[in-house]
Amino acid sequence: MAHDFPSFGDPHGGSSPELSREAVLAAVEARLITTFGEPSGRAAVTFLGTDRIEVLRFGPDAEGLVRYATLGMSAAPMADPTALVADQLRGPRAELVLTVRGGRDGVLRSLATFAATPQVEGLVVAPGGSLDLGAPLWDGAPFTSVLAAEPGGLVEDLELAEPAEPVRFLPLLPMTPNEAGWKRVHGAAALQERWLEQGTDLRDPQRRGVKLD
Repeated sequence: MAHDFPSFGDPHGGSSPELSREAVLAAVEARLITTFGEPSGRAAVTFLGTDRIEVLRFGPDAEGLVRYATLGMSAAPMADPTALVADQLRGPRAELVLTVRGGRDGVLRSLATFAATPQVEGLVVAPGGSLDLGAPLWDGAPFTSVLAAEPGGLVEDLELAEPAEPVRFLPLLPMTPNEAGWKRVHGAAALQERWLEQGTDLRDPQRRGVKLD
């Protein structure tokens, strides 16, 4: 799977009972339910050598929007890629949220794959970066990659006990292959500006790519 996030080494260090995997993920799930209501479905995926990743489905809501949120990525912090030894308590934590009008449950495994990348490939997933699956996000999708957008607008950051950083919920914006290539050259802000200028509905599962010339 292609990506443009920095890499980091294997994690080492101590742990805190207040920041155990179970405690963090229980708080994350509670925040998601407070925001979106009870899940309408859930699935779990375990990749070789990684912890379990769940994907929760919420909706559809009154507008027909379905939210898919990962649960498991934030159990451990993503380390500073320049650090020689990763800190198991400090470092950014995140979960991923994708909004699709009408829903596309085939995206569940793709989202779990993205959420496992910090464990599998040693990545810091951050706003402005992208993840490329190398295949359609779901069967028949015109998108093979996603842009990680700024958090806070859809789901409020979740504060954790010190010294942990908050869990941030990163919206994922699907990109066509042409958009992804253009973004690599011109940057995330420029692509988002094109989407805004052309009134792009990023929640449309069948939208066409924007004009980039």
